[in-house]
Amino acid sequence: MSGAESQGIQIIGLRGAPEAQPGDDLARMALDAAAATGITLEDSDILVVAQKVVSKVEGMLVDLRTIEPSDIALRYAQQWGRDPRQTEVVLRESARIVRMDRGLIISQTRHGFVCANAGVDASNVPGGESVLLLPRDPDASAARLRADLRRLAGVDVAVIISDSFGRPWRLGIVNVALGVAGMAPLADYRGQPDDFGRVMTSSVIAVADEVASAAELATGKISRTPFVLVRGYPYQRAEGKGSSVIMDPAFDLFK
Repeated sequence: MSGAESQGIQIIGLRGAPEAQPGDDLARMALDAAAATGITLEDSDILVVAQKVVSKVEGMLVDLRTIEPSDIALRYAQQWGRDPRQTEVVLRESARIVRMDRGLIISQTRHGFVCANAGVDASNVPGGESVLLLPRDPDASAARLRADLRRLAGVDVAVIISDSFGRPWRLGIVNVALGVAGMAPLADYRGQPDDFGRVMTSSVIAVADEVASAAELATGKISRTPFVLVRGYPYQRAEGKGSSVIMDPAFDLFK
């Protein structure tokens, strides 16, 4: 299915969530934020959750005061005016370095994501001496949250864990789906006829990414709205995984 088949899509930021702490109950936080917004989750809703709140709850914080930078981190950070400790964390979180230039490191994470600084981020992290890593397994995090919401509230919702990625050849960042549970992350139109009867051969739509990007309009960067409810999108129910959106290296023309 595509969003064009929907009779109307609602995107609702669930406000009022407190600062997440390691070990917090993420499902309870989401339900409390929904209640504070006057929303009750319903079957077939999609809950989009900012990666940062997931990482905080899962304790993916690194105290930079515990990091001893390597020689390469020291040299690179000095050249571009960066914190060598944070540069070292980025290098440690990278499975493959794609490009290092102008103070930025583009790398492939252990998950397979190709992104800036291996997803290591210091924004919206309290304390000033810590950075936040991506969840170790975003798909498992999404599946766990979905199961917890079913247990606590009796609802069958899809869950997307989202994060902001840059895009080659285009300015600005957009949100994409790191972890997915309860929906097919791709809509495959190959083999179907278009409006003029031509059979489509390459149309695969990244619907989970599109939902994540649309939800970012309601989260913003400074509004403390880590949960967004997307209602009315007729997605295909499936176990689904965000990892299935990662391109097979055999088809990567830019590697």
